[in-house]
Amino acid sequence: MNYVSTDKAPEAFGPYAQAVNVNDFIYTSGQIPVTPTGELIDGSIEAQTDQVFANLNAVLAAANSSLDQVVKATVFIKNMDDFAAINAVYARHFGAHTPARSCVEVARLPKDVDIEIEVIAVARD
Repeated sequence: MNYVSTDKAPEAFGPYAQAVNVNDFIYTSGQIPVTPTGELIDGSIEAQTDQVFANLNAVLAAANSSLDQVVKATVFIKNMDDFAAINAVYARHFGAHTPARSCVEVARLPKDVDIEIEVIAVARD
């Protein structure tokens, strides 16, 4: 097991790793719309979702993986009314690659953000 860390994504807010590599599977912690310098993105849900994907891309790159290696995504959203807008950004980032996915509405997320996404990916050969 190897812990993954990069300064190109926000530091963990608690006692957890940005990601863990186990047998060439990358398990990311949930990424929220916070910049690597700690700035909270509080604009549109589209802007927030784009920041989440920027963070995921950075963590996956540090783990020798990428979005096209993702096998499962879990999306946590504060308001299911944002689903269509989030889905459009999600589709843009994944393109033709369509990993398995769960999406759930939750009462509250860290830092009171509107979205959090975690993924499981395979490391590149």
